[in-house]
Amino acid sequence: MTIFSATDLACRFGVDTLYEGVSFALETNDRLGVVGANGCGKSTLLSMIIGEKEPDEGSIYVARDKRVGILRQEEAFEISELSGGSALEQMYTAFPELLEIEKRSDELSSWLDRHPEQAGSAKHDSITKEYSALQDEYARLDGHFFRSRCRSVLEKMGFSDSDMSLPLEALSGGQKNRLALSRQLCREPDILILDEPTNHLDADTLIWLENYLSGYQKCIITVSHDRYFLDKVTNKTLIIEHKKATLYKGNYSQSRAQHAKDREIYERHYYNQQKEIARQEAYIEQQRRWNRERNIIAAESRQKLLDKMEKLEAPEADEKTVRMKFSRGLPSGNEVLSVRDMGFAYPGSPSLFHNLSFLIKRGERVFITGHNGCGKSTLIRLLLGKLKPTSGVFDFGHNVEIGYYDQENQNLNEKGTVLSEIWDKYPTMAQKDVRGALGAFLFRGDDVFKEVSVLSGGERARLTLVKLMLSEMNTLLLDEPTNHLDIGSREALEEAIDSFDGTLICVSHDRAFINRLATRILAFTPDGGMINLPLSHPGSGWDEWQQSISATGSGAWTEAVASQTSNKEQYLQKKKDEAEARKAAARLERLLKEQHALEKETDDLNAELYGPAANDYKRAAEISDRIAEIEDRLMEIYEETEK
Repeated sequence: MTIFSATDLACRFGVDTLYEGVSFALETNDRLGVVGANGCGKSTLLSMIIGEKEPDEGSIYVARDKRVGILRQEEAFEISELSGGSALEQMYTAFPELLEIEKRSDELSSWLDRHPEQAGSAKHDSITKEYSALQDEYARLDGHFFRSRCRSVLEKMGFSDSDMSLPLEALSGGQKNRLALSRQLCREPDILILDEPTNHLDADTLIWLENYLSGYQKCIITVSHDRYFLDKVTNKTLIIEHKKATLYKGNYSQSRAQHAKDREIYERHYYNQQKEIARQEAYIEQQRRWNRERNIIAAESRQKLLDKMEKLEAPEADEKTVRMKFSRGLPSGNEVLSVRDMGFAYPGSPSLFHNLSFLIKRGERVFITGHNGCGKSTLIRLLLGKLKPTSGVFDFGHNVEIGYYDQENQNLNEKGTVLSEIWDKYPTMAQKDVRGALGAFLFRGDDVFKEVSVLSGGERARLTLVKLMLSEMNTLLLDEPTNHLDIGSREALEEAIDSFDGTLICVSHDRAFINRLATRILAFTPDGGMINLPLSHPGSGWDEWQQSISATGSGAWTEAVASQTSNKEQYLQKKKDEAEARKAAARLERLLKEQHALEKETDDLNAELYGPAANDYKRAAEISDRIAEIEDRLMEIYEETEK
């Protein structure tokens, strides 16, 4: 069943056309990925889908009675009047119809409690009838479960109980984005629209989200530069380029392969046609030169056939993409970085990490990973000398020259221009060389005179990379370098690093980026330690890492942990695990008994609610309240027993 369609959409800003003739349709279970270069109009397309922007041409169809939900990029929140302001209460406001039913039901119940003397009156009967209808609607909308569902989704998104109780203004930017995503997931709209949903999510949350969306039984439309995410979640891909959009079956990798194949076939047809046209024109010219009557007739006949030929347009040149190449300095010594027993804690806070020890050698590509807040960026700041370790030491080796990329692009002069940003850093460069370097990063023409303060996130990232590329270094220290970059720029950065013969130390959550480049992974553990995993399969670093920490607990992860744990610690841990297992088994038995009892009580209460208590509003209200309590408790039991 077609749930959504777009027909001949066109979008223009003044005389500039973003795209035109865009047509595609989606069915109930389709999961569409929308890809294209920054500025091609992906987010604008989402705005047209939800009706915020009218297309300049064409039309959009959404099936009747289908709900559309959208998570925008960097979505901001305002505290709702219905909530007390906490993260959990903000989740509840994603269900305004249920909150309204609760509010109205409380008003009706209060009136009935205050006016028992009016039992049997027309007003009393009318209010009782309305109350009963509201309770039926509340049950139909799964009202008894929405609060426990809100809590469960927040937990999956990495919110602890204390995080859930924080006021909205106390949440970090990443937490706000995860809260925004949680609200949409909880509502389960028929068409779920996501604009860069993977920003600010750590690996564990990303994996949970991918599994959730892969099993989502409704339509999804997502804009994302995360190739790994697109491959895991989507089954159709809309590629926007050259002011057109083409729909492909399959995920990102499959669609790109098909796109390349289609382009190759089209180019072959075009060049074959051009060859045939040239041959026919030569024949016509030859016949005309002979200038006999039969030759003129033959030439005119061929010309008519040529005029009727449906001529293919010349293939579009590849869209301009970033060209990157690092300027490497003199080689470093063999030992690039030595870290010994290093730990760090912010003043007044517990230790962020402790006893970190590792050695990085020349030519390695080391990626640092771990959950949000574990200390990845803090470690980078320590290595740069911006912070001092609270314990241990680290040393850079002989002749190490560092090129640093800051994920927030904070080392840019907001008052300067794109051109002055590079010229101030490299004052001896000729203007043509500066403009040439900027042009390689798509800053062309008057773009070089833009003020830094008005640049988009992607433009700021590219400008920071220009400065980095021009510096002569032999060791790259990168903190989330792919943030704000489109897919083409990410792939160009991968190519540049792949051809760089220096050393890479990188914090990244871009799994496709890690997959291609990593030779070693340093992973923070939940207890503040670190696992050091050399990779044996270049080109599939992330996949190898995930296999090593799979649910079986086998492989390199177990070996790495064991190699860093003494026999005594292993013995104590084993005894602790056995004790925990016994406690868990006893706990499970108690929960199952409680579950059985509560389910039986629910059946009995439902029988009473729709039987003897059907016309007794007080008893009905008591039963409904008790059922709600039981169902909340059952949800907790179901979740715990499942774990």
